[in-house]
Amino acid sequence: MFCQGNPLTQPGMFGRRGFLMAGAAAGLGLSLPDLLMRRAAAELKHYDFIQAKAKSVIHIYLPGGMAQQESWDPKPYSPLEYRGEMGTVKTNTGETICNSMPELAKRADKYCVIRSMTHGEAAHERGTHNMFTGYKPSPAIQYPCFGSVVSHEYGPRNNLPAYICIPNVPNEFAGTGYLPSKYSGFALGSDPARDDFKVRDLNLAGGVDAQRFVRRRETLEKINQRFVSMTAADNVSAMNTFYERAYDLLDTPAAKEAFDLTKEDAKMRDRYGRNQAGARMLMARRLVEAGSRLVTLTYGSWDMHASITNSIKSQMPALDQGLSALLDDLSERGMLDETLVMVSSEFGRTPKINNDAGRDHWPKVFSVMLAGGGIKGGMIHGASDSTATEPDSDPVSPADLATTMYHLLGIVADKELMAPGARPIEIVDGGKVINNILA
Repeated sequence: MFCQGNPLTQPGMFGRRGFLMAGAAAGLGLSLPDLLMRRAAAELKHYDFIQAKAKSVIHIYLPGGMAQQESWDPKPYSPLEYRGEMGTVKTNTGETICNSMPELAKRADKYCVIRSMTHGEAAHERGTHNMFTGYKPSPAIQYPCFGSVVSHEYGPRNNLPAYICIPNVPNEFAGTGYLPSKYSGFALGSDPARDDFKVRDLNLAGGVDAQRFVRRRETLEKINQRFVSMTAADNVSAMNTFYERAYDLLDTPAAKEAFDLTKEDAKMRDRYGRNQAGARMLMARRLVEAGSRLVTLTYGSWDMHASITNSIKSQMPALDQGLSALLDDLSERGMLDETLVMVSSEFGRTPKINNDAGRDHWPKVFSVMLAGGGIKGGMIHGASDSTATEPDSDPVSPADLATTMYHLLGIVADKELMAPGARPIEIVDGGKVINNILA
């Protein structure tokens, strides 16, 4: 059960529906305490069904919009101007994917592909918002991303930040939205594929020994207490939280070591690939293994309006190698069952090749891959039509995907959180759990 502490004090436990119920109950002679107790009992029953299967999430985001036809959903029987120049390969489960991913084809029993993702946002920014929050963009409010919600609900573990971004916060929608700034992602600030890779702020400044560090910390705590007592500003509280978590990292050798790729065997680094995709995925594995709850990483640029065949041949091999190694590594370590791996992009690409031998933006149907963390491996969910123009069966919305991810983490997606102005807002509005893909 993941209702921690007193159910009457949980954020969102008694939202706008509850207050409407309170007004109606008053006319029936029910007191507010009676109503609260009944509501709490109902909530606890609801939470009984949300048993977490995933302890962590690795979200691999492919910015730009990866073509479904040149990856998870090829159309070998459609005309050339639709199917493109790439071929296909049979997976170890008998399905067909693009031959751009030969290593992943050998591991199809470990993952599920959703071929019927769909939304209506063809602009990069709006599509990205959908895929990082589960919400359509709104001019009235900023919604929190997955990592910030998970950080809010569960907090740090083993003194590691709950939400980490590799190498940096990937976009403006990967932030806290209406939640306090203290739930922001911790960014590495440097690419782990670089030879001179070093996580910023994880080492003491030159000339500062342990005793001097303790004195500085004590002085800063006194100053911070003064500021916090004088203002309730979110940025002041957030900065205080950031300092505390930074101190926790500096004081915890195991947490610091999680960021050190040199601790990995050279053969393991070669296995993932000594490139951006491989180094970032290996770092993500180290971080969730050490205790981080959600790690977001980006790789490549998939906005292939021209020469898509050559672009895929350039970028896909590193992804194919790194992701295959990640699935194998997690499985060998006994971590795959409790680590949800999600590979997504803001949308797909047009059914027909354009005049520049590329594909343009297409949100009507595209693909997402999920593995581990309670996902049923070796299956395809949903389908696109014969030219990858629109869903043919079982359409999945960003809200559905987000709701399913939260469900696997033990978070009730329609729980209400408080936005500025004491406005209750559901973590996800209207999404459904995709039960067919759950193990």
